[in-house]
Amino acid sequence: MRKAYLYIVPLIAGALLGLLVSAQLNITNRSDAGEKVDVKEVASNNSGDVLDIVPTGRVLNEIAKGVKPSVVSITSERIYRLRTTPFPFEDDFFRFFFNYPPTFEREFKEFGLGSGVIVTEDGYILTNNHVVRGADKLTVRAGDKKYKAEVVGMDEKTDIAVVKIDPGGEKLHPAKIGDSDKLVVGEWVVAIGNPFRLEQTVTAGIVSATGRSNIGLTEYENFIQTDCAINPGNSGGALVNLKGELVGINTAIISRSGGSEGIGLAIPINIAKSVMQSIITKGYVSRGWLGVYIQDINENLKKAFGLDTDKGVLVSSVVEGSPAEEAGIKPGDVILKIDGKEIENSLELRTKIASSSPGTKVTITLLRDGKKKKVDVILGEMEHEEIAENKTSGEKLGLVVENITSKIARSLDIPEGTEGVVVTDVEPGSRAEDAGLQKGDIIKEVNRHPITNVREFTKRIKEADGENVILLLIERDGADFFVAIPEEE
Repeated sequence: MRKAYLYIVPLIAGALLGLLVSAQLNITNRSDAGEKVDVKEVASNNSGDVLDIVPTGRVLNEIAKGVKPSVVSITSERIYRLRTTPFPFEDDFFRFFFNYPPTFEREFKEFGLGSGVIVTEDGYILTNNHVVRGADKLTVRAGDKKYKAEVVGMDEKTDIAVVKIDPGGEKLHPAKIGDSDKLVVGEWVVAIGNPFRLEQTVTAGIVSATGRSNIGLTEYENFIQTDCAINPGNSGGALVNLKGELVGINTAIISRSGGSEGIGLAIPINIAKSVMQSIITKGYVSRGWLGVYIQDINENLKKAFGLDTDKGVLVSSVVEGSPAEEAGIKPGDVILKIDGKEIENSLELRTKIASSSPGTKVTITLLRDGKKKKVDVILGEMEHEEIAENKTSGEKLGLVVENITSKIARSLDIPEGTEGVVVTDVEPGSRAEDAGLQKGDIIKEVNRHPITNVREFTKRIKEADGENVILLLIERDGADFFVAIPEEE
């Protein structure tokens, strides 16, 4: 009898609960087969039972309205050529009767779509390196207007690129720049971009983590992780806080499906801004330099050095004459903090130093012989070899020029100290090829104006637009001579 009671009571309780729920929601089930279920909402007697989310939605709407004019779509066009024959296939039979058939070149175009953020009124735009890399032509769409864009500079090590449009007197709407160092986990953020060609898409989420590294996307990693929906096409778009301030440039997702799975990565705006300013003002990325060789602390090193933590970075050696040596840093020191912020691993230290401008004073907390010590270091400048990929395509001329970096100088046997830009590619059949330009030529002047970098070359070529001839001073094999490129017919 007791067992029967134990079974009956839960059944009765369940039935009563079902009646209560049905009464509250007014659910009518017309068929056990599940043909149709009518659900009628019943107003709550207590208005405090439900959180009013309308104000939150209005805040997000105001943020979107303020930031959307700053977010643009960037269409890249890549042209590649393949040689082919009029025959669908080649074999010994065709070779025997037709010898080697004539070949001809076919041109193919590949298009890509990404996003960008206007950051100055005169048309500078931040985006990702991978959005514009290898593009022969860039088109920026801002609202209902289209602009031809040019790459100012690209930095593969942070995946940041700067492009420029000429607004032609039109009023642009630059984004309000925030401070990414102030972001905290759990803070609400909004992503705006052009996923899957759906322009001006707005998604919201939170900051899931900061300082994400060891992902393998770039050399210097310090990503903001967010659960905002980010998809292909969002790259280069804006990540903003609830003040409508730009705090990051969306760059990648971690996904098994290829679409958003709640793990998006953005480059902190403080890093992007530093890279952009260096590219615009210097033509390359100027990075801070400490002058130490470092390694992560594993369990064995932890025991050997008598450490009570595996956080921090071990200094294995110090470069002679470096800022680190001048500040008194020694091999065996463990770097724990920079400017009061804990350093987890060697990648975080490298990113922190490289993201700082040369001449910056930083306070390093280190551990030496079991005692903590603080030293002030004035950072030097890292050699900028290969730091910024800064090239331009002389589209009308049919050539590509680059800055003369140490690596390019070695590979092309260019004497140290040579000024100008180096020709790295000449398009077959182009005006440049017809004029006799070759890969490896050094262009020292454009229309009698000396040039020292890609930016100056691009400026002078623009100024020469419409002239009957473009006069270049070329250096080849140690000899200087002039090359005149006539106007395009």
